[in-house]
Amino acid sequence: MSLSDLFWLFFIFSAVQPLFRQRLLENARQRLIARIEKRRGSRLILLVHRQETMSLLGFPVMRYIDIEDAEAVMRACELTDPEVPLDIVLHTPGGLVLASLQIARAVREHKGKVTVFVPHYAMSGGTLIALAADEIVMSPHAVLGPVDPQLGQYPAASLLKVVREKPVAEVDDQTLILADVAEKAIKQVRDAVAQLLTRSQTEEKAQQLAELLSTGTWTHDFPITVQKARELGLPVRSDIPHEVLELMELYPQPVRRVPSVEYLPGPRRSAERGGATRPH
Repeated sequence: MSLSDLFWLFFIFSAVQPLFRQRLLENARQRLIARIEKRRGSRLILLVHRQETMSLLGFPVMRYIDIEDAEAVMRACELTDPEVPLDIVLHTPGGLVLASLQIARAVREHKGKVTVFVPHYAMSGGTLIALAADEIVMSPHAVLGPVDPQLGQYPAASLLKVVREKPVAEVDDQTLILADVAEKAIKQVRDAVAQLLTRSQTEEKAQQLAELLSTGTWTHDFPITVQKARELGLPVRSDIPHEVLELMELYPQPVRRVPSVEYLPGPRRSAERGGATRPH
């Protein structure tokens, strides 16, 4: 075999190997999903967004909830008998309000029990979906976030505050227009959140929570921890099944040249539990 043949074999293997690895991951995910569905008697839907890398240029691309996600989740809900429970795994920074609301409303209208699992984080639009569920099961250190609308780079609530605190004559036309849109956006999101929350809350409590979560009480990236969610009165548990965490391992982040976090795989137990002893 010539050097040229070896080069082409290496080139073909390098091109096919990522596709082969991706197919193995997909098969492993599908087997684990089927196992979880069988054990829980439910329909399991995953909405997972990882930072991806453009294949040729290597630039990171952040993924978020979009219309395609909404179409896929709504289709999965339609294919599920009304009495069958829904289990939804969320791992997302958020996304389009329209798409997030479409998903949340489809979840809200499902007759069977709806459980949302949050292994790490479900911010903004992800939280919007979680609020439509009967219960939210989070990892002990996972977080949700506020759902206040954002207009470009500005929080809607902050735009309103600027207009209300300054004389109108000192505010430019563009800011006034943005403030008008901001007021409408906040009202729309607040009303939608209140309606979603009536699945798990009284109408009065739903209104109170909607006001807190959608009107700029905190910064948009404020972490709503398990403890904070419980203080707010959300139906939250922290006993997330290990199988859900296993699923997240089958959605690996694109490989970097040098990993930023590294450790030996597998559990690490104390000597009393039969693990490795400490070095002398």
